[in-house]
Amino acid sequence: MYVHQHWPYHRPYCARTWTLEDWRGYAHGLAQLGYNAVLVWPVLETIPDPPTPSDRAHLERMGRVIDMLHDDFGMRVWLALCPNVEPISDVAAQATYERRHFFATDRRVDPADPAAVAAMMRRRADVLGPLRRADGVSIIDSDPGGWPGSSNQEFVDLLVAHRRLLDSLRPGIELVYWMHAGWLGYNRFYQTGILTFSTDEENIDCLQRLMAANPEPWGMANGLPPADRLGITDRVVSFNYGRIEGEPSFPLTNFGGDLAYEGGAAPGPRGVMGNAQTHCVQLPNTFAFARGSRGLPVAEADYVAFAEELLPGLGRTIVDGWSILQGSDADAMRESAAQLAAVPDAAIRPGSLEGLLFGCGHRFLDDLAAQLRMRAGYAELRAAQGAPPKEAVRAFAQGAADWQARHGYENSWWWPDLDETLRKVGSPEVNAVLDTQFNPWIGPPAGIDITPFQYVAQVLHDAEDFTPRLLAALQKAAG
Repeated sequence: MYVHQHWPYHRPYCARTWTLEDWRGYAHGLAQLGYNAVLVWPVLETIPDPPTPSDRAHLERMGRVIDMLHDDFGMRVWLALCPNVEPISDVAAQATYERRHFFATDRRVDPADPAAVAAMMRRRADVLGPLRRADGVSIIDSDPGGWPGSSNQEFVDLLVAHRRLLDSLRPGIELVYWMHAGWLGYNRFYQTGILTFSTDEENIDCLQRLMAANPEPWGMANGLPPADRLGITDRVVSFNYGRIEGEPSFPLTNFGGDLAYEGGAAPGPRGVMGNAQTHCVQLPNTFAFARGSRGLPVAEADYVAFAEELLPGLGRTIVDGWSILQGSDADAMRESAAQLAAVPDAAIRPGSLEGLLFGCGHRFLDDLAAQLRMRAGYAELRAAQGAPPKEAVRAFAQGAADWQARHGYENSWWWPDLDETLRKVGSPEVNAVLDTQFNPWIGPPAGIDITPFQYVAQVLHDAEDFTPRLLAALQKAAG
């Protein structure tokens, strides 16, 4: 499981906020489902120099988490790093680790500048030191990272520099090349403002250069087809991204369909990894991914049995709520939310998977009820022919605001029909916010006076508070 910590929001929704006991409970639940490794992005790239007290506390806690995952659960632990991102220290120091926004505090390092790379590596040695007991460090080839016009050889040189750094911390730490968009493909994004991926031949070229450098011990996350062509498939773990939850995602429980199960059922030679952003919300897909990886069925009865291990006696009620949440029946959503709210305190007893509830069954049920009320309002808004009545706008705005107040997520909000549905409201303020939603496939607007590299940085920065801006506009439109 990849534990992503990019976006700052509330505990326990955001993994940045987890206590040691939160980690222990979550790891216990993962282990019972069959997970045996964890990849953590500790967001070291935005820790200022010198680190704030909150950063030092975070590093100390993550060091203890690594030991706990090793000693108590027998899990392997990888860390994730961006290849060439460093903090703007004076800006980063203005926020605690838990509340720091990544794209408000980061900058890219030119891989062709030896002095800048050396300075970045010295800073990384300091923050990686407390985490040196990790089994591996996975370095992504793209988001976030890259530099316009940089070559595959410069990326491989960055990997080799990290190999030297890891050897200085503790010999034997595996260097993992995480193949995602591809170094050259993502660098074109910085040159054009339009997202592309590296071609097969560009990926082959990068791997051949890495093989020539041979920074042992090293492995790969993804890249099975090019690895097969080069005869190195034994190095590959499949990272079937977005099957449990996409990123960035406004928190909403995903349930049903085959996406998570099939993602788990498609391992590489070294296994398969899933990912989530809001782990306490994505329990059904976390379960389905694990069942797929183990070749076990995941029928409705299996979900009910899983939910019974969360809260005994409430499995059927929970699964009904998950299922209804995916539909469009507003009345059924509100009825399900009322049933969850009416569960007596005496009936909320944690089961064998209580660690996945992060210490509070009440919160888990309240979260599901809040999502159902929000989606009920949205279902009515979406069903309206033409401009929806104020009551429908008000119901959705209030439900969404109530749920967002619980989790605190602020970044991009992507639902397949959200833009179309909200533009029916006819609010200039809502439309103006929707117009700022970043679409990486269409490129910068004509006539801007900044480079595509600067444009990408700006839109990523502006996305950091998209959700509260949209909610404020909706509440104004609701009157």
